[in-house]
Amino acid sequence: MSGFFGLWKRSETPAASRSETETVRKIVEALDRMEPDQARYTAAFAFILCRAARADLDIGDAEARAMERIVMERGGLPEEQAILVVQMAKTQNILFGGTEDFLVTREFNKIATREQKLALLDCLFSVSSADQSISTVEDNEISRICNELLLSRQDFIAARSAYRPYLAVLKKPTAPGEDA
Repeated sequence: MSGFFGLWKRSETPAASRSETETVRKIVEALDRMEPDQARYTAAFAFILCRAARADLDIGDAEARAMERIVMERGGLPEEQAILVVQMAKTQNILFGGTEDFLVTREFNKIATREQKLALLDCLFSVSSADQSISTVEDNEISRICNELLLSRQDFIAARSAYRPYLAVLKKPTAPGEDA
């Protein structure tokens, strides 16, 4: 199969993996036109994007649009399907994020190559910076995701360095009445 998210590789694991979560299944159902492994990958990818975007308890319009664009571009999905996938992932994250976050990320870790994990890491920073600022809580959540994907601290720092201007912790505080 050709390069899904630029890096697709057919999974060696059975389609009905025991570790598959209910969250991923619900999104996969909306993607029934895709191969099951590709749909599972897309569902987990979108859920993890939402996980990072919602770390500060809010997914802004800019972040939602960034997720839709990334799912369209990297997943090769039509706009309507990308919007549906992102909306479902957002809803599932709001409803079950606390209990599903680790499970979905663990599943993604099993089905993704190292290159796919690194691409996801870059996308997490891209989504989080869509509103021109990566909050400390978003940065910390991306770090947790990086650890759960068994990526190194060096991988995290390398991806993060491209988004340094957006890191809220490094921005100069503005005085009252000043423009940000």
